[in-house]
Amino acid sequence: MQLGSDMLPMALAWYVVFIISTTVHEAAHAFAALKLGDPTAYHGGQVTLDPLPHIRREPFGMVIIPLLSFALSGWMFGWASTPYDPIWAYHNPKKSAIMALAGPTGNLVLVLIAAGLIHLGIFTGFFAMPDGINFSSIVAPASSGIANGAAILVSILFSLNLLLFVFNLIPLPPLDGRAIMEFFLKGQVLEKYRTIMSNPSMRMFGLFIAWTVFDYIFSPILTLSLNLLYPGAEYR
Repeated sequence: MQLGSDMLPMALAWYVVFIISTTVHEAAHAFAALKLGDPTAYHGGQVTLDPLPHIRREPFGMVIIPLLSFALSGWMFGWASTPYDPIWAYHNPKKSAIMALAGPTGNLVLVLIAAGLIHLGIFTGFFAMPDGINFSSIVAPASSGIANGAAILVSILFSLNLLLFVFNLIPLPPLDGRAIMEFFLKGQVLEKYRTIMSNPSMRMFGLFIAWTVFDYIFSPILTLSLNLLYPGAEYR
């Protein structure tokens, strides 16, 4: 966690990237739902990259919790949500699953954009490979000034969106990954699965298990991602 005079600009950098990342995630849900036949989120104003409608829908998860989590841990987490028609989802399980998985896909796109910016920055001499890796320094500035701020922003864009992509794909409620099974299940098995997944106690249990196992899942994926980002660097 950053202290003193570094804390405020670092918090601002994290919050800007958090808002962008969360907005893209929710807008992807909403856009996919609209294209697949459910205009609920469209009518609610969620098919947009403007963060304000998403913040208005979930001010606690998009403002209070992110800032509080940064103050306590030095990085941000939070949440947002996209409305959908449960009747549409019930009758269209595969379309509903695609809608659910569109959010993490949006985060993956941002990871790839960040990786492209990192490589472009290194190629042009604007960025350099870092001596050490953490969430805020996936890449290093080649000089002081604007390159320093840009390196922090693109580093957080890469690491936060990789985290959101992986975490949301864990196949447990209330995470988006719970929808993966709806591609494969049919009939009464699908009905029973949906009943279990919609149980409020299962949602709390799912979050608890996801947080418990996440580090074991994310650490090797982060290592693989860094080695793909910097071939031959052998991060462990």
